[in-house]
Amino acid sequence: MSFDLDKIRRDFPILSTEMNGKPLVFLDSAASSQKPKSVIDTIRKYYEAENANIHRGVYALSQKATEKYEMTRIKASRFIGAACAKVVIFTRNTTESINLVAQSWGRTNIHEGDEIVLTELEHHSNLVPWQMLAQEKQAVLKFIPLNQDSTLDLSNLDEIITERVKLVAVAQMSNVTGTIHDLSSIIRRAREVGAKVLVDGAQGICHLPTNVQKEDFDFYAFSAHKMLGPTGVGILYAKEEILDTMPPWMGGGDMISKVWKDKSTYADLPARLEAGTPNISGVIGFGAALEYLESVGMQEIRNHELELLQYALDRLDDFGGLELYGTTDLSKRGGVISFNFPGVHPHDVGSILDEEGIAIRVGHHCAQPFMDFKGIAGTCRASFYLYNTKEDVDSLLVGLKKVKEIFGRVLKR
Repeated sequence: MSFDLDKIRRDFPILSTEMNGKPLVFLDSAASSQKPKSVIDTIRKYYEAENANIHRGVYALSQKATEKYEMTRIKASRFIGAACAKVVIFTRNTTESINLVAQSWGRTNIHEGDEIVLTELEHHSNLVPWQMLAQEKQAVLKFIPLNQDSTLDLSNLDEIITERVKLVAVAQMSNVTGTIHDLSSIIRRAREVGAKVLVDGAQGICHLPTNVQKEDFDFYAFSAHKMLGPTGVGILYAKEEILDTMPPWMGGGDMISKVWKDKSTYADLPARLEAGTPNISGVIGFGAALEYLESVGMQEIRNHELELLQYALDRLDDFGGLELYGTTDLSKRGGVISFNFPGVHPHDVGSILDEEGIAIRVGHHCAQPFMDFKGIAGTCRASFYLYNTKEDVDSLLVGLKKVKEIFGRVLKR
């Protein structure tokens, strides 16, 4: 379908509801997106008419559930441009996907003195697992620094990514500032020294057309719940030759080939890395989310968000009294805006906006090293998605005017 914003909004039941007696203005999609009716109906249908465990049942209901579950794997592989479906591993979320890489590939390939390169703008999910692995293996963490506009400072990339580096782990797009990183330069340098590259796609996949083969990602991790799907479903993509070398992280049902009392052999991909009963309804619901995104078109979504982003940044700049974070170059930015009222705690801003029916995110956004870099405790964050409107931005400005009026009086005392 073409990008029909009115129709898109009608597809999301929650957008017609109220919050605190006011029409809901939802500006927190970077945390978790809302769900279209097609996803909700797909999950309801599964539980009402298709509920069965998958893979091991020989009866028709189980086979039908298995077929729909595995069809989502095929849809996901196509959506990200993977070579085949078996390189798509289902997890619970981006966090688990990254931990899977750290505990399986990392424990096998990272040794004492090896180096792991991150950036100062990573989500904790792409930092803490590497801290834990480095402590266990006595490896070294290194960081690509930031410019003041929150873009990566790649001027000394050759000195940071050296022959001792085994892995570079970097976000595709920042959840705090919306910065879209220059991954091509990083990947090019990693290839020169033989390092692998893991890309945290939790934010990028929602907003940007992505092709893991063309962009040459070794690992790519993302979550369904940020891209119209249900919570509890994550995806790990990795190149097949890498996955083939990765030992199981968790043991149990469905990941085995043969079990004796004293040993086991393991299943082929992808089952070897997917122990236990999965979130079947969630994965099937995610399939409906992928269909919805494809029907709208990821480039159309990107174009809509750029228009919203420009509209919002222009008005926030004119508003005055705000500190805005991130680059002004929209080609390097997604639909996320972080800001602060100097002298006003972000939680107070969020609480006042909540009274007006406006949902934003406040705090450190699981990116405390970035907050340390900026010398702040946290920010207010408004994030846009395909269902947001310029009227949502206008409502945000009205809410911020109320914040200014309240705290203008307080700060003058």
